[in-house]
Amino acid sequence: MTAKKLEYGRPALLVIVRHAESQRNEAKKGQTYFADDAARNRIKGIADHKIKLTDEGWKQARLTGKEIKKRFGTFDYVYTSGYVRTEETLDAILESYSKKEIESMQRRANSFIRERDPGYTYDMTETEAKISFPWLKDYWNTFGGFFSAPPGGESLAAVCERVYLFLHSLKHDRDQKRILVVTHGGTIRCFRALIERWDYDRATKWPEGHSPKNCGITVYESNPKKNYGKYELKEYNTVAY
Repeated sequence: MTAKKLEYGRPALLVIVRHAESQRNEAKKGQTYFADDAARNRIKGIADHKIKLTDEGWKQARLTGKEIKKRFGTFDYVYTSGYVRTEETLDAILESYSKKEIESMQRRANSFIRERDPGYTYDMTETEAKISFPWLKDYWNTFGGFFSAPPGGESLAAVCERVYLFLHSLKHDRDQKRILVVTHGGTIRCFRALIERWDYDRATKWPEGHSPKNCGITVYESNPKKNYGKYELKEYNTVAY
């Protein structure tokens, strides 16, 4: 007797939001390293998972919450990476919901969707990184932004491995559920690379102007009666502030 193949579906709605502006975002101003000592002094020595939002970040997240509530209503499950900035972003988003609505949504923190480990250069200025790791630029140029790992840190390819496990868990347990995920910019690149089946060249870096914005909203939908239930990208990087 042939065993019946077990099939799993996908969430009907997957809304992915990058965290709001964090204190490191403000200090680094979009750069890989701190410009100088003055730029990093305010947050030097604070571990990545403990970085908080700025006041502007709280405003961004509250406005995003109003938009999400208006467009999508409630969710079955809401996920964060467990990092403070994602938890605070979700807290601000949920201010738009009633106590009863919040209680109806299952809240989870999942380390599979945490930020990429930045390694030893985490608190370095650009000058310090060049002195400490003079080979880093050539290494990065050779292997590219998808496979290269910062010294002591994690490549995006490695992040994809754990995001894959997260997506598989949704496929296994959350069939046709409504899911909200609050996560990080690099992690969002991995979500897109996996769901949309990007090749390595496409995943190497964001095209000009495509980097995830703070509180940028990305939306996927899945219908089991359409296209074999595969995710369909409906929008990317929409902001409400």
